[in-house]
Amino acid sequence: MRELDELFAALGRSRFRSSFQLNTHDSHYLHAKGLPVIQDHARDFIAKRLAPALIVNDGKQTPFRGHPVFVAQHATACCCRGCLQKWHLIPAGRALHADDQEYVLQVLMHWLEKVY
Repeated sequence: MRELDELFAALGRSRFRSSFQLNTHDSHYLHAKGLPVIQDHARDFIAKRLAPALIVNDGKQTPFRGHPVFVAQHATACCCRGCLQKWHLIPAGRALHADDQEYVLQVLMHWLEKVY
């Protein structure tokens, strides 16, 4: 796992990762629900879509829009197990430990707090 300052500096140098922004709908949704509710959604998405050791549709399980957390996942390379391995040094092929899931949640919330 990487330190957040180092991670966000690297993400900022990626044209792809730094291009993500919330659209109007997702921004309104974020503000209407508030960060605590969105954090609960993120925790649920992580547990269901990222935490299993093997994911049948890995690499395609996270839509590009439709929820602020989905956008944050792509912006922070927390969208699939391949990106988690490449960007966050979290090995693929094993279930995410509780501390891995908490780290991913912190990364997502850090990005969402910046755009809130």
